[in-house]
Amino acid sequence: MVKLYKNFNIKNNHKNSLILIGNFDGVHLGHQKLFKLAKLYKKKYKLKIGVVNFDPMPKMFFNKFLKNFRITSINQKIELLSKLKVDFIITKKFDKKFSKTKSLNFIKEILNKKLKSKFIFVSNNFRFGNKREGNVNLLIENEKKFNFKVIKPDPLIKQQKIISSTLIRSFLEKGHLEKANKLLDRNWTIDGKVQIGRKVGKKIGFPTCNIDIKDYVLAKPGVYAVKVLRPNTSKYLRGIANLGYRPTFNQKKILLEVHLFNYSGNLYNKLLSVEFLKFIRKEKKFKNVNQLKFQIKKDLNIAKKTK
Repeated sequence: MVKLYKNFNIKNNHKNSLILIGNFDGVHLGHQKLFKLAKLYKKKYKLKIGVVNFDPMPKMFFNKFLKNFRITSINQKIELLSKLKVDFIITKKFDKKFSKTKSLNFIKEILNKKLKSKFIFVSNNFRFGNKREGNVNLLIENEKKFNFKVIKPDPLIKQQKIISSTLIRSFLEKGHLEKANKLLDRNWTIDGKVQIGRKVGKKIGFPTCNIDIKDYVLAKPGVYAVKVLRPNTSKYLRGIANLGYRPTFNQKKILLEVHLFNYSGNLYNKLLSVEFLKFIRKEKKFKNVNQLKFQIKKDLNIAKKTK
């Protein structure tokens, strides 16, 4: 069972461990490569593996206008990291006070005194401390003084591109869902509660579950084939989803609307996990409801054939 911490006051049996620091947004193939390497060190040196990440992500904290950015929610990230068999996860609240921590204090007080880190795994572009003054070189300069070793593996490269959360966001925003899913090593998923909407879908014969996407990255607005997992179940329901602004009905707010095949029941306030399987078409404004209904039927046929 993975131990979860909200601060750096960890138990003694978790001190003197391997520490991986980063956002790990998406927990993609590049991140997974890092964790495989950490497991080799764990076996060789008989140490535990701990993860340090921050909420909100520092980039979102410093840029208040950056609303739709996350590939995974904090809960999804913890679940994915847990599957990688880490021993503990520290999710530190990133606030104004913490953002002013001097880089040398972060090394001395947190990495050394509180965590007693033995190995520190970071990416080449890792920055930390007040005004991002700290970098990998500063960590390396302090290795002997604080008795830790910095490990900075080469990034994972596929088709001459570095696998990164930035690349995956770009694929999602451009509607290249299959490419994004390959780099995630799973289907991109939005978790959210079903809200009461205007019931427009029900009126035209296609009832939908309305889900607020909160701070998830905004994938290309359009129609997607999806599969959906309900709470406390392991059986998926197939469906079709519209992600966007519903221009036919002049809506301004981004919304995820999911129509489930062969399902009747009340899902209001239920948490659904919506897995995106295929991008079918971009969002479009129709002249009237009949045109929209005709297009939905065509979209449904495509979605039902999607594996």
